[in-house]
This record gives sequence, structure tokens and C-alpha cells, in this order.
Amino acid sequence: MNGLSIENLSMRFDLPNGGSVQALKDVSLQLAEGELMSVLGPSGCGKTTLLNIVAGFLAPTSGDIMLNGHAVTGPDAERGMVFQQGALFEWMSVRDNVSFGPRMAGRREGDWAETVDHLLDVVGLRDFKEKAVYELSGGMQQRVALARCLANDPDVILMDEPLGALDALTREKMQGLVLKLWKETGKTIILITHSVEEALLLGERLLVMAPRPGRIHREYRLPFADLGVNADLREVKKHPEFGQKREEILGMIWDMEEEIMGRTEENA
Repeated sequence: MNGLSIENLSMRFDLPNGGSVQALKDVSLQLAEGELMSVLGPSGCGKTTLLNIVAGFLAPTSGDIMLNGHAVTGPDAERGMVFQQGALFEWMSVRDNVSFGPRMAGRREGDWAETVDHLLDVVGLRDFKEKAVYELSGGMQQRVALARCLANDPDVILMDEPLGALDALTREKMQGLVLKLWKETGKTIILITHSVEEALLLGERLLVMAPRPGRIHREYRLPFADLGVNADLREVKKHPEFGQKREEILGMIWDMEEEIMGRTEENA
């Protein structure tokens, strides 16, 4: 069976003082091949923990993760990660960064050169391919990170706040690029964000997670990602349903944050 399956996933972190923190509890979801899902929720709700478990960086306390019919037990090239900061080799050229995965896999240049050059074209960096990464702006570095991830041809792309550090204009351009790459490649994408607008724009499915212990509070299926592939994202935001959903979700998260603050004050 193709796609990602998460069943009854829980994660508890044991503390040195003998206590513990229940980061996730009984999270279950099915993600079909080629779906784009955004994940939103208040700070500390387990969004990044969930992503790290899917990536194979963390082993869950309980539950199962299956990808294309086999268990996820650790990191693997079938799952690619794009971090908030690109985690690039800043001293290397753009092209060497993008080709790093295929080269480490022992593939000959003739097997990956065309793909790498195509990806540099797609993300608008062909003219910068010999530049060192440290010479690039933040937005350009995130383009390198996207291209590097795609060069490994993963089945699933995991994005942890990949656009959070960018200025507003660059962020909007990168949002459009993410949608373009999603449609062109057919990759399954999970994107973590703190921005309600970004979650609405980039999620044909949107999960709102509840505060600790992290769990799925609400799921939406939305038209905006498909609309945004061939439209100006500012026009998509004018859609009547977009504003209604934004206010609904903002209110939901605000109530959760108020609940968290109330708990903190009680325990102070």
C-alpha cells in the first residue's frame, strides 16, 4: 500500500529528575501518495516531534509508522527533510550542495548531472550554481535546500518551518515555489508552520494539533493549495472562505494558548 500510515503514535520524554513529558498521544492519520499536508498548532503541541519521528530521527514510545507498506525504523533517503535553517555546507558551491546526496550514494556524475541542473533551473539558481552558499541570501539558501532534498528523489518531503526566517516578500515567493514543486514532482509533503495563512495556502489538508499531550484536534480539507498553483497567492487570500477559515483557526489556537497560560499560572 503506497502512502504514509501513522497508527496510535505516542511519544514520552523521560526527564533526569524522574518525571516525564507526554509530547504526543495516540496520533493516527493516513496520508496518500502525492498529498500536501500542513500542520499547525500552539507552541509545544508536538509538531516538530511528530515530524522528527516520521523522519526517523526519534523512535516513538509506542505506535507504528508505515511508508509504502514497510515500517519506518530510522532515517532513510525515501524521506527528505528541509529545516528552518537550510543545514547546508556553506563553504561548498550551490551545485555541490544539491548534488551531495547522489554523490554520497556513489552515483556517477553522468547519472545525476542532468537532474541537478534541471533542479537548479526550477528553483531559479542556474546562474548561481558556482557560488558558495554563504554568498547567497536566506531565500536563495532555502531554494538550495529544496533542490538538494529533491535531488535525492525522496517519496516524502518533510518541512520544519522552512520559510519562517524569511522576509514577507521572499516568503510569499517561496510559498509559490513549494506549490509549483509539489505539482510538478507529485511528492508527498508534510509542512510544519506557525503561520495560519501559510498553513491555509500550502495545505490541501491542514491538521490543527492540540496542546500537550499533542494530538489531532481538527482536520480541514482545503482548495487553496490547488488554487495557488496557477494564481497569485494574494488573490487566493481574497477568497471568501480563506478569510473565514483563517479567523476560525486563529480563534481555535488563541483559545488553546489561553488554556496553556492558565495551566502555567495554576502551577506557578
